[in-house]
Amino acid sequence: MRFWLLLGIIYGSFFLWYTDLGGKLNDDEIQSFLNKLEENGANESIYNSIKIFMEQDSGKQFLMVNNIHMSVEPSADESFRKYNEHMIPELLSRACHPTFFGSSVHQAMDIVGIDNAEDWDTAVLMRYKSRRAFMEVVSNPELKGKHEFKIAALEKTIAYPVEPNFYLSDLRIIFGFIFIILGLLIRPIRQK
Repeated sequence: MRFWLLLGIIYGSFFLWYTDLGGKLNDDEIQSFLNKLEENGANESIYNSIKIFMEQDSGKQFLMVNNIHMSVEPSADESFRKYNEHMIPELLSRACHPTFFGSSVHQAMDIVGIDNAEDWDTAVLMRYKSRRAFMEVVSNPELKGKHEFKIAALEKTIAYPVEPNFYLSDLRIIFGFIFIILGLLIRPIRQK
């Protein structure tokens, strides 16, 4: 019984860290993030887009769909490494992480209404705990200017957020099953 309690405490702690229980962004939070964006010099287009994104918050996790085509410049890999050096710790500390990463094996096979969209190198799905966590990262003044490393590394990219309707890669589900299986396997051993 104590083992199940321990597993429950570990899983519960993980669940609380991995899940944003704060609900939707409130007006004060939105204004605070907008002030930070303004202080960081966000251009009007980005500012307005992010403002709408925050105002439409559902309080749920979301995935950022990223299609990436790297620059052919020799410094591209180094620039992208510098960008990730700063971003990865910020993301991981907020339970945000990649859930899928893959290299393109062929040109785009279906394109409608988009110019110059045939070639992509990589697709990445990045999980964000919430729009709040996303805003904590993008409005962080310590990361000001780091996005320029990403821009220097890419020939083109498109990134857009989606809220999953069906998402079996959720670590809360995966870890839940692992803990149940672990508990069921350990139980017969402990009973001997």
